[in-house]
Amino acid sequence: MRIALFVRCLVAPLLSAVLLASCSKVETTPEAPLAATGLQNASAPGFPEGFETGTKTAYTTGSVTLGSGSWTLNDALIGNTTADAKTGNWSARVRNSGSLSMNVDLTGGAGMVTIAHAKYGTDASSTWELWASTNSGSSYAKVGSTISTSSTALSIASFTVNLAGTVRLQVRKTDGSTNRINFDNIAVETYGGTGGNPGGGTGGKKFLFDATHAETAGNADWVLDVDGGVVPRYPTPAASGITASTAETYWAGAVSAWGVALVKLGNTVENLPSGTAITYGNASNPQDLANYNVFVVDEPNTLFTASEKTAIITFVRNGGGLFMISDHDVSDRNNDGYDSPAIWNDLMTNNSVQANPFGYSIALTNISETSSNVLASSTNVILNGSQGIVTQLKFSNGATMTKTSGSQATPLIWRSSSTQGSSNIMCLSSTYGTGRVVCVTDSSPADDGTGSPGNTVYPGWTEIASHAKLHMNASLWLAKLQ
Repeated sequence: MRIALFVRCLVAPLLSAVLLASCSKVETTPEAPLAATGLQNASAPGFPEGFETGTKTAYTTGSVTLGSGSWTLNDALIGNTTADAKTGNWSARVRNSGSLSMNVDLTGGAGMVTIAHAKYGTDASSTWELWASTNSGSSYAKVGSTISTSSTALSIASFTVNLAGTVRLQVRKTDGSTNRINFDNIAVETYGGTGGNPGGGTGGKKFLFDATHAETAGNADWVLDVDGGVVPRYPTPAASGITASTAETYWAGAVSAWGVALVKLGNTVENLPSGTAITYGNASNPQDLANYNVFVVDEPNTLFTASEKTAIITFVRNGGGLFMISDHDVSDRNNDGYDSPAIWNDLMTNNSVQANPFGYSIALTNISETSSNVLASSTNVILNGSQGIVTQLKFSNGATMTKTSGSQATPLIWRSSSTQGSSNIMCLSSTYGTGRVVCVTDSSPADDGTGSPGNTVYPGWTEIASHAKLHMNASLWLAKLQ
C-alpha cells in the first residue's frame, strides 16, 4: 500500500470512533469432489517420469520399460553414479546427439511439460530441445526454445505443448558434443484441446477472484473488473475478445492485468461477486470452489464465516490452490475492526478443520522496502518459472510472515536486512493435503493502477519487473501447471 492509502487507513478509523519445498514433480490427483469436476491436476498416466524403474546401463540404442511406458534411449542410459544429477536414485544420461523417445502415445494429449536437467559431473555446457509428434512418431515438431544446460544442479525447463489427441514426446541433445546431460522428473499435464487461446496457452485452468469480503472498500479495487460500482461474475468486455496484444485496461479492476495475463495463457477467470456464498462441495452453487482450480483473495476486509473457513481450507486440502494476499497492520478499509492480517490469521487459527493448516502466521507489522533477498533455488518454479525469474519484491506498506517451526511452508523472499530464516518473510508458499498455498503480504505488487473512477490506485504490477513474474509463476504453480 502506498503512503496515501496508508494515511487514509489510519485516519478513517479515527474519524469513525493495501504469488514454494520447491517441487518439480506434478502432484497426485486430488480427492473428491474436485475429482468429480474434471478440474483436478490432470497428470498424464505414469508421469512424472523419474527413471526409477527400468534398467539400461549402456549408451547403445535400446528400449526400456519405465513407469510411463516404453522409451527408446539413443546414446543414452539410466545412471546412478555420484556425478549423475538426480532427485531419487536414478536419472537419464544423454551424450553426443542422443535422445529419449516415447514409444507409446499420450492418449489425453499434452499440455504443460516440465523437465529437470543438469550437466553431468564436470562436463561442459550442452544444449537440448523438446519435440512432439501427433502421428505416433512418424514425424516430430520442435516445441519451444532450445535449452542450455550449464549447471550441475537440476533446473526446471517448462514447455507449453498444448496438443490434443495422441501425442509422443522426444528429448533431443542438439550440440553433438561428448558432454553429457542428465534428465529427470519429466512431468506431463493432459490437455483437453481448448484451442483458440491467444498466444498459446498453459491449459485452461479456472481462477476465481473473491469480491465477497469488501475487496472494493475504501480506496481499493482488488477485483478483475468493476462496472458502475458493481463487481460482475464475468468481467466485461468478454474474455473471448482478449488477444496476445490486449492491454490490461480491457477491464477496470485493480488486478485486471493479472486476469488478462491469465487469459492470454488460455485460462478462465471470474469474480465471485458480493453476496455470493463461498462453499465447497455444494452442487447447487454454480460458483462452488470445487468448480475452480485456484481461489485468489486479495486483501479481505471482513472476517470469513465459520462455514467459509471450512470451505476454503477443505478446498486446499483436497487439491485446490489458494492465493492469499494481505496488507499491513492497521489497514482496516471498511472500519469494521478487522484488517487483512487479522482476518487471515483468524482463518488459520480459528476453524473447524485444522489449526494452522498452512504452517505460518502473518505478523502485525508495517514495512516499506524493496528486497532482493530471494531464496537461491534454480528449481523453484515460483521464483524461476515459465513466466520469468523473480529477483525483487517491493512493499509499499505491507506486513511480514513467520513460519511455524518444522512446518511445510517454504519462505521465498525476506526483508533485505533479514537472515533467510523463519521470520521477516515477505512471500512464501506452502502445501496442505494435496493442495497448494501462496501468500504475499502486501497488495501493492498486484495493483495495476486501474480501478473505479475516483479511486487512487498505483501501478505496482509494472513498477518492479519481478512483480508480474512472481504472481504469474505462483498462479501457474497453484494451478499445477508448473
